[in-house]
Amino acid sequence: MDNPLLQFYRLPPFSKIKPEHVESAIDYTLDQCRIKLKNLLEGTKDYSWKSTIAPIDDINDRLNRIWSPISHLNAVVNSEELRQAYNACLPKLSEYTTELGQNPKLFRAYKSIADSDDYAKLSTAQKKVIDDALRDFRLSGIDLPTEKQQRFKAIQQELSKLGSSYSDNVLDATQAWSKHVEDPAFVKGIPESALAVAKQTAEQKDLPGWMFNLEFPSYLAVMTYADNRDFRHEMYDAYVTRASDEGPLSGRWDNKENMDEILGLRHELANLLGFTNFAEFSLATKMASDNQQVMSFLNDLAQRSKPLAEKELQEVKDFAKTSFQLDELKPWDFTYYSDKLRQHQYALSQEELKPYYPEPKVVQGMFDVVNELYGLQINELHKDIDTWHEDVRFFEIKDGSGELRGQFYLDPFARPNKRGGAWMDVCISRQRTKNGIQIPVAYLTCNFTPPVGKDPSLLTHNEVITLFHEFGHGLHHMLTKVDYLNVSGISGVPWDAVELPSQFMENWCWEREALDVIAHHYQTNQGLPEELFRKMTAAKNFQAGLQMLRQLEFAIFDFRIHSEYSPDNPIDIQKTLNDVRDKVAVLKAPPYNRFQNSFSHIFAGGYAAGYYSYKWAEVLSADAFSKFEETGIFNKKTGSEFLTTVLEQGGSREPMDLFVEFMGREPSIDALLRHSGITQTD
Repeated sequence: MDNPLLQFYRLPPFSKIKPEHVESAIDYTLDQCRIKLKNLLEGTKDYSWKSTIAPIDDINDRLNRIWSPISHLNAVVNSEELRQAYNACLPKLSEYTTELGQNPKLFRAYKSIADSDDYAKLSTAQKKVIDDALRDFRLSGIDLPTEKQQRFKAIQQELSKLGSSYSDNVLDATQAWSKHVEDPAFVKGIPESALAVAKQTAEQKDLPGWMFNLEFPSYLAVMTYADNRDFRHEMYDAYVTRASDEGPLSGRWDNKENMDEILGLRHELANLLGFTNFAEFSLATKMASDNQQVMSFLNDLAQRSKPLAEKELQEVKDFAKTSFQLDELKPWDFTYYSDKLRQHQYALSQEELKPYYPEPKVVQGMFDVVNELYGLQINELHKDIDTWHEDVRFFEIKDGSGELRGQFYLDPFARPNKRGGAWMDVCISRQRTKNGIQIPVAYLTCNFTPPVGKDPSLLTHNEVITLFHEFGHGLHHMLTKVDYLNVSGISGVPWDAVELPSQFMENWCWEREALDVIAHHYQTNQGLPEELFRKMTAAKNFQAGLQMLRQLEFAIFDFRIHSEYSPDNPIDIQKTLNDVRDKVAVLKAPPYNRFQNSFSHIFAGGYAAGYYSYKWAEVLSADAFSKFEETGIFNKKTGSEFLTTVLEQGGSREPMDLFVEFMGREPSIDALLRHSGITQTD
C-alpha cells in the first residue's frame, strides 16, 4: 500500500504522512475493525480474556496507532489541508466509538466473562479492565432504547465537531494578531532576550524592528516588562478577547455559539443516561463522589485563600501608587507591577534566573533527577528517527537492568501553526502482544521561547516547572508495568488523579539538591548561586493566594456551568463567569474580557466538569512529596516505593488505594496549604 499510515511501523513515519492519506486510512481501518470485531463476536460463545478481550485490544490498538500521529500533527504542524482531513474523520471515529459502547454482543461478552468462574482467576488489572468496560458500556447508552441510542450517537458526533471547531478558532485567532514595532522607545523595559526573539520573528517576515504576537512567551514578555502602558493594554485586549465578539478581531472566529451548543448537548447526553446534569455524568469516572463534594472542596479552598489574595493585591496597588504614582491598577498593569514588587521585596527577576536555565542543560538535568529517584537512564536517539520538525528530539528510557521501559518525542519550542500550551499525549501504549511487550511511547510538547542565534533557549523558572510537570505525565505513561491496554500508563486513571504524578514532579524544581543538577549558567556553566537560590525560595509563595484563587475561579466556573445548566433556562456563560468572579476573584476583569472563549481545557479538551482535578490532585501530590521531605528528596527507597505503587501500576487499581499503599494513610490537605504559604490565620 502507498499510504504510510496503513503500513506497519514501530514508530510513526511523520515526514511521509500527508493530508491526502488521512481520511482514506481511517476509512479503511474502521472497516477492518468492524469486520474483525464482527467475526470475533460471531465466532464463539465461549468468551474469555484470551479469546475475546485480548483480540479486541489488538483491534483498538491498531486504530489508536493510526489516529495518534494524525491528531498530533494537527496540533503541532497545523495546516488548512490537514485540518480539513482531521475534521472529516472526527464524526467517523465518534460513530465507531459509540457503536462499540452500544454493541449488545460485545456487552454480553464482557458481562459473560465477569459472571464466569474464570473471573476470580484473573489478575487485579484484568478485573479492572472488565469492571471499567461494563461501567463505560452503561455510560455509552447500552441500556437505552434504540431511538435514544441513535440520539446519543448523534450528540457524540456533534460534540466532537464542535470541540474541534472551538480549538481551530482559538488557534486562528491567536495567529491572526501581531504587532510590528520599529520605535525602540516603544519596547523600553522588555529584556534583550525577548527582544531578540521578536527581532528574529520580524526578520522571518522581512521586516525591520520587532514583531510581537499572542504566542504565550511573546505575550508574557510584554505584560511583565514593557514600560509602555498602552502597549500592554493593546496586547491584553487582543489576548483576552481571542475567538470572541470583542477586541481587535471581534466577530471573527467567535466561539460563543460553539460553547452554547456544547453545553446544551452535554446536558442532553447526561440526561439520556439518567444523570441530572453533565457534572454528575463527569464524576461517574472520577475519584470525587458527587457534585457537592467537589463544590465544597473548591469553596473551602477559596475561602481559605481569599484573605491572603486580598492582602497580596493590596500590596501591589499600594506599591504601584507609592513608587510609581499609579492611581488605578488595571488588569494590564498587574503582571508588570507585580514583577516590580517582587524585585523590590526579593531583589529577584525571572530574567536573572533565565541564564541558569538553558533548555538543553535543563532537560539533561531533569533526566539526572529522574535517574537519582528511580535509577533510570535516559538517552537521546538519532538514527532512523522520523519527526515532524527539526526541533524535535527523541529519547529512550531504560531501567537499572537495561530493560527498555519507554520512549518519547520532545517538541519544546513555540512556532507558527502549533497549538499553544504544554501537554503530554499518548503515541503508543504498553500492552502484551503475541510478539512480546509493546513499548510505550509519548509526545511531550511545550511552547518555550526558541533559541536565538547561537544562544540556546533560556527558560524561566516557571517554564522549568512546566517541563517537569509534563515529564511527570510522561513517566506515568511510560513506566507502567501493566500489560493490558485499557489500564496501562494513564489509561483507566480517574481524571482527578491523573495530575498527581505531574504536579508531584514540580516539587524538585524548588529543592537545592535538585537545582544543583538542573541549573547551570549557559556561558560559564556555574551553578545557581546561593544568593539567587535564597531569593528564589523566599519568593516561592509570592502571590500564592492570588494564584490559588485564579485556578479556583476557573474550576468553579467550569463546574457551575456544567452542573447548573437547564434546557428550560440555558445558562448564560458570561453571566455565570461574572458571578464567580464577584464571589471569588479579587482582581476584577474588564467587562469585555472573554476568557471563556479560549478556555480550551473544558471546551476542546478532556477537562469538562473536571478542571477541579488540578487542585484535587495537588492535594495528593503535595502530600505524597511530604514523604520525600521527611526521608530525603533523593531517598532511593522512597523513590522506589513511589515508582512501584503509583507510576508502575497505572490505572490497574483505584488511585486512593495506591496513595494509601504509598503513604500508609489517606491524603491530607495540610501539605498543600503549607506549600502554598496559606495558614489557618489566612
